[in-house]
Amino acid sequence: MSFCPNCPTQTVVDPPEKVYENYYHPQIVQVIHPVEIIRQHHCVPVPQHCYEYTVKDVMCHVSGIKKRKRRK
Repeated sequence: MSFCPNCPTQTVVDPPEKVYENYYHPQIVQVIHPVEIIRQHHCVPVPQHCYEYTVKDVMCHVSGIKKRKRRK
C-alpha cells in the first residue's frame, strides 16, 4: 500500500519583474549653423600688349643697274 498524503496546493508569488517598452516621438529641435561668407578680392596682373611703331626712311643704292644715257 502506498501512502499519498493529501498536501494542499500552495501559491508562491515572485517579486514583479519590470519589462520596459520604449516608444519614441519626434521632437523638432532647430540647430542653427551660422555661415560667414568672406569675399576676398585679389589683383591679378593681366598683360595688355601695346606696340609703338617708328618709321625710318633709308636710301638704298642698288648696284648693277645701268644708268640711262641722257638725250641731248
